[in-house]
Amino acid sequence: MRQFLLLSLAMVFAFSACQSPQKTETSVENPFFSKYDTPFNVPPFEQIKPEHYMPAIDKAMAEHKAEVDAIINNTEAPSFENTIVALDEAGKMLSEVMSVYYSLKSAHGTEGIMAIASEVGKKMSAHGDDISLNPALFERVKAVYEQKDALTLTGEQQMLLKDTYKGFVRSGVSLEEDEKVELRKINSRLSELYNSFSTNVLKETNNFKLVIENKADLAGLPESSVIGAAETANEMGMEGKWVFTTQKPSMLPFLSYADKRDLREQLYKGYFMRGNNGNEFDNKLIIEEIVNLRVKKANLLGYNNYADYVLEERMANTTDKVYGLLEELWARAIPVAKKELADMQKIIDREKGGFELASWDWWYYAEKVRQEKYNLDENEVRPYFELNNVRDGSFAVATKLWGLQFEEITTEFPKPHADAQVFKVTEADGSHKGILYMDWHPRATKKQGAWCGVFRKQHRENGDNVPPVVTIVCNFSKPVGDKPALLSFDEASTLFHEFGHGLHQLLSDCNYKGLAGTSVPRDFVELPSQVMENWAGDAEVMKEYARHYKTGEVIPDELVEKLKNSAHFNQGFATTEYLAAALLDMNYHTQTKEQKLDVNKFEEDYLAGIGLMPEIISRYKSTYFMHIFASSGYTAGYYSYIWSAVLDADAFEAFKETSLYDQATATSFRKNILERGGTVEAMEMYKNFRGREPKIEALLRQRGLD
Repeated sequence: MRQFLLLSLAMVFAFSACQSPQKTETSVENPFFSKYDTPFNVPPFEQIKPEHYMPAIDKAMAEHKAEVDAIINNTEAPSFENTIVALDEAGKMLSEVMSVYYSLKSAHGTEGIMAIASEVGKKMSAHGDDISLNPALFERVKAVYEQKDALTLTGEQQMLLKDTYKGFVRSGVSLEEDEKVELRKINSRLSELYNSFSTNVLKETNNFKLVIENKADLAGLPESSVIGAAETANEMGMEGKWVFTTQKPSMLPFLSYADKRDLREQLYKGYFMRGNNGNEFDNKLIIEEIVNLRVKKANLLGYNNYADYVLEERMANTTDKVYGLLEELWARAIPVAKKELADMQKIIDREKGGFELASWDWWYYAEKVRQEKYNLDENEVRPYFELNNVRDGSFAVATKLWGLQFEEITTEFPKPHADAQVFKVTEADGSHKGILYMDWHPRATKKQGAWCGVFRKQHRENGDNVPPVVTIVCNFSKPVGDKPALLSFDEASTLFHEFGHGLHQLLSDCNYKGLAGTSVPRDFVELPSQVMENWAGDAEVMKEYARHYKTGEVIPDELVEKLKNSAHFNQGFATTEYLAAALLDMNYHTQTKEQKLDVNKFEEDYLAGIGLMPEIISRYKSTYFMHIFASSGYTAGYYSYIWSAVLDADAFEAFKETSLYDQATATSFRKNILERGGTVEAMEMYKNFRGREPKIEALLRQRGLD
């Protein structure tokens, strides 16, 4: 049960009317219809066509339904094995099909894949409700749950039983029949709206272009940014021009270095007005409907608001705890951000700019402050962060901590996209641990951001370990001209972050799919990822992987020292813009009744009311806030990053108290956290590792907010 719910909801990676293909596939033609004949049983990506999905989904749903019916109709008394384990193991084909579909929808959403998205969402919603709202199935689950104290179960089995039972209850299985009908309508409509929201954001992202024809308008930009814009223009058939987009690798250098203030404004507005342009891709009415449907769903299930419903299963548990953390950090971050603003305004006044700093000026003048205060220019750093070196640096950390080995497969091998790299991961003794795909750069069919997912979760079948197939997808700076992909330090940190998620999947050592890997509370799942960022920025580690792409020279001590000294640079801004988005998310989802919602006014009034400076925009404005409106994954949960940041800062200090690669500490972190999946309560896992509950002081020191 838990496995299916995770598949249909959470596996849509942080993942319009359509017409089903008329072609009927045979078992020979459709690669999903037979056992994969591929190395390590990875999906045969090159054989899978858009027309294969719907027939495969229909067949997989029918198989899953038959498996569930067999559980219901079992004449033997309900037991842990014939009910709970049987449910966890059911739907294998559906898992295979949907893991490929949802992954490619996010990473390579071609016209054929996107054309069926609405129908796929409706079918998955209805199928999930057919299972989770089935009273006969729940009676068997309930019968086992009521025996839990008399059964001899391992801790992992107890967690699977508890999660399965609670999954049914929280899905609404105990509602009256008319209420179940209403709930089904809500779930189906939400699946449509999520798809529409994400499609609109992708369309808006791809549609906006800042086209520059006058070379003088490029003043201030680094050569790599200019060359990249020319290459983008050439790809679009605009030779002799320069094109900048709202993809971060294109936009952020422009905002940081372009001297033309009006062009910075134009580009930044192109970014933050996505989904808010009053056109066919406008998301405001979609947001209003999503928020109201979530209120309706929460009330139907007996909760005061949607946040209460969500947080019941999180470490934070209550809205008071979430607001307590966010407001404590807000009070510390705002004064720091105001000091940063004052420093930038001084430069504007000194240069006789004659204007007050606006949001589109922040990156430009922050870069000037960084160069003045720390004598640090990001373009000075990039040559030492060549993509493959950074990647290998993350691998080296995992090798030193846990003995893992990463071998790139360069021979013919199935890949989700031609640009992807693929690695075989093994233990120190050579035993197979999993397959890891890595897909680095933006493209028109890829959504923005960075994420980690799975094509297959680690689990055991008949006592034999089934290794995972993991994918990491990013949108990093591309190679430009004759230069390889050179990352900013933030991009390097993101690579380590997503690799941390990958390790959480690769090192999983669980029996059941429903508990394996990242099947943990949302506000715990970022711990393994964020803690890896600490190694990315450690001076000792940087000396191992940060090498000049031309000369191979190790990053100079002087540059490392500059990076260290600037660690707290712009943290007021970074923390404030993040907290604004987290608080906005909570405000949407603590609404207790349906209402006519003017999205822009709702957002503006709330953020002004809590004291957000007009010079800083929420990291995500509502109309492109994919985390909370493109799926239910981070709904009332965007705070999770800062909640987990408390954990990761505290956890990394355990290493610093010993040594960076202390084997006892590394083994404890692996055994108590990375391997455990959701088999133990999150706080218990952390205490088993650290010996106590986390403390916030390490995070405050890390961000210069103490």
